[in-house]
Amino acid sequence: MTEKTKFIVVAGSIMSGLGKGILASSIAKLLQSRGYNVIPIKFDGYLNVDCGTMNPFRHGEVFVLDDGTEVDMDFGTYERFLNFSLAGNSSITGGKLFQKIIEKERKGDYLGRDVQFVPHLTDEIKGRIRNVGKETNADIVMIEVGGTIGDLENGYFLEAMRQLSFEEDNVLFIQLTYVPSLSPGELKTKPTQQATRLMQSLGIQPNIIICREQEPLDDDAKKKISLYCNVKEGAVFDDPMVKTVYELPLVLEKQGIYKAIAENLDLDQKKEPDLKE
Repeated sequence: MTEKTKFIVVAGSIMSGLGKGILASSIAKLLQSRGYNVIPIKFDGYLNVDCGTMNPFRHGEVFVLDDGTEVDMDFGTYERFLNFSLAGNSSITGGKLFQKIIEKERKGDYLGRDVQFVPHLTDEIKGRIRNVGKETNADIVMIEVGGTIGDLENGYFLEAMRQLSFEEDNVLFIQLTYVPSLSPGELKTKPTQQATRLMQSLGIQPNIIICREQEPLDDDAKKKISLYCNVKEGAVFDDPMVKTVYELPLVLEKQGIYKAIAENLDLDQKKEPDLKE
């Protein structure tokens, strides 16, 4: 549908467990409902090649794709929301990346160069992401970055995303954060401000900030986040508690998140979604 593949990067800040997979799936569903071919990719920083040997109490249930690849449980969320099967190349782990780099080095692919995180590892990451978009003829590739901004294990991946945004003019960054309330009506945005500054220190400016919270953001909180995090006030959204995760796409749709995404990625802003199902 689009002339060139576009990329959306979803990264979490402040703490883990905020629901990046559910958020990424919800946004992908809203785009899919407007006719775009959206393919999700998940990066996990652990050095296991896959999560098949991990204790599910530590990492969550293993999800097995149709091609036999053992992946993170977020892939089950992707498939249930989007209603199609994904391939193993949508799962990128630290283990897969380092294994491939060492294999290439042993074969002499780097022609005597000293192999480094930049450019060799970051180029490997960007190449994999672009290949998934090309092989699936994706209009939009949705990239979920596992872990939390500031983690050592995903720093090189975020650097690759920064480079991708420098090389392409169609990359959108979404930051998922948490806004606590010390008491009802006392929303605290300072942690989000600090987390955004950390993200900016990596060379990444979020285009959209989505907030998990104990109560909906008020106008004052949205204005603070907008001012101190350098995003438009209309690009700050609530990610509230819902009875079932399948409500989240509708909640985000009502807030007008598609318009914010469409403005950043030059998509058709008037395209209406089919969300009856």
